[in-house]
Amino acid sequence: MSTELCSKNGILIRIMKVEDYMKVKDFMGGNFYNGEPLCASSGEDVQKCCEKENDEYHISMIEQGTCLLALNENDGGRIVGLVLAGGQVPSDLEKHRKEADEMEQNTWGRIAVFLSIVERKVNIFERYGISKLLYSHITNVAASMRGQGLGGRLANALIEVGKSKGFPLMVAYCSSFYSARQKEALGMECIYQQAYADYKDEQGQVVFKPAAPHTHLRIMAIKL
Repeated sequence: MSTELCSKNGILIRIMKVEDYMKVKDFMGGNFYNGEPLCASSGEDVQKCCEKENDEYHISMIEQGTCLLALNENDGGRIVGLVLAGGQVPSDLEKHRKEADEMEQNTWGRIAVFLSIVERKVNIFERYGISKLLYSHITNVAASMRGQGLGGRLANALIEVGKSKGFPLMVAYCSSFYSARQKEALGMECIYQQAYADYKDEQGQVVFKPAAPHTHLRIMAIKL
C-alpha cells in the first residue's frame, strides 16, 4: 500500500512515519488534550501525565503502519488532523491492566484504569470470536478544520488500512459525544456504553465529570 492514501481539496492523507512524531506530539498538545472531554475537564496538563509511556505507545503504533496524518498541501504540509491506531490481540487485555495499575495516579493513569476495566468487561475478542483487531486510539482534527468532514475521511482511510492488513474488526473508544456520533454516521455500531456518572472511586466519588453532552464512553465497532 502506498503511504499516500488520498488527496482532496488540498488535504493529503498519508501513513504516519516515526520521524513525524515530534510534530504530531506538538499538534496534539495544541489540539487534542485541551479538547478531549476527560482530559479537558481534569484541570491537569494531561500531556505531561505518563508522557514517557505515551510516547513509547504512540511510536509503537506508528511503527505498525496503522497511523495517519492529514496535511494541508496549500500550507506547506501543515498537520491538520491525525489518527493514532494499532493492532491488538487478546493478551493485551491483561497487559493493559498491569500497565494501568502501575501508572501514576494522575488523569492519564485514571483514564488508563477506566479503559482497562471497560475493555475487560466487554472482551471484544470473545464477543466477535476474533484473535486480533484494529484499535483506533486517537482521532484529532485541528479546530479550524472541524465540520468539514475530515474526521470522517480519516476514519474511512483507517478502515481501508485495516482491511489491507487483514484485520477483521475496527474498534474505537469514544469519550466524546461528537466523535461517537461521527463514527455512527460512518456505519460503526455502538456495542457498549458506560455512563461517567456511574464510574466512581473507592470513596464513592465520580471520577470523571466532563461537561454535557459528553456523558458516556461509547465503544464503537465495525466489521472490516
